[in-house]
Amino acid sequence: MQAIVYFIYMITIKTSEEIEILREGGHILAAALKATADAMRVGVKIKELNAIAHEYLVSHGGRPSFLGYGASKKVRGFPSALCVSVNSEIVHGDGTRNTLLQEGDIVGLDLGVQYPLKKGLYTDMAITVGVGKISREAQKLMSVTKDSLTRSIKEVRPGGYVHDISKAIQSFCEAQRFSVIRNLTGHGVGHAVHEDPPIFCYYDSRMPKVELKEGMVICIEPMVALGDWHVVTGKDGWTVRMADGKLGAHFEHTIAVTKTGHEILTI
Repeated sequence: MQAIVYFIYMITIKTSEEIEILREGGHILAAALKATADAMRVGVKIKELNAIAHEYLVSHGGRPSFLGYGASKKVRGFPSALCVSVNSEIVHGDGTRNTLLQEGDIVGLDLGVQYPLKKGLYTDMAITVGVGKISREAQKLMSVTKDSLTRSIKEVRPGGYVHDISKAIQSFCEAQRFSVIRNLTGHGVGHAVHEDPPIFCYYDSRMPKVELKEGMVICIEPMVALGDWHVVTGKDGWTVRMADGKLGAHFEHTIAVTKTGHEILTI
């Protein structure tokens, strides 16, 4: 493993063997999220979705990487395997809640896995799914957010820059008159749940210029809002919601930078 320093960032280059492990974990993660999304319907409890995702990862040789994340002697770690964020909740929704899903809800499902179980590597993925019949504006928000992820992934190649990804997300979403979240980011991934570099949903010329290199593995995750971009954190210390109470959507893939372009690992 080779370490490269960009300004304040320590970025690890993954070997082909490590990327193969990440690819295996990514396949399991994508299947776990699909199984969870398939179970969504009116009247299902958030904690039931969490149980499905948790069981799937464990039964396929992985460990839910979000469960207990951030724990210390003084701080309780994240309480669930799955982040379940409903409507104005943009990310990090507590998956242990008894909340019932309702017709018209849009629900962000964000899941991470460490695979294999012992000393494994980390991948991360998120989708947003509608419950029953959803509003036209909710559908457009979800579609634009997902499309911005697709467009931004096309910018991933050796010799490109992290800010190319950020620009692609921002320009597309703002052209559709949506807001991109500015104080939450994508990130590097692999040896830890979160690694350098941060990958913002917007571009600022003051940001460090980070070149993409073969072997880098990153999580690109557009977080997009119907209204203003400002967010607040709930009393549970985890659930982040839009400050104006309007809808938000979130999609994410884990991407490896290859010799000629990129590979989506979470499929």
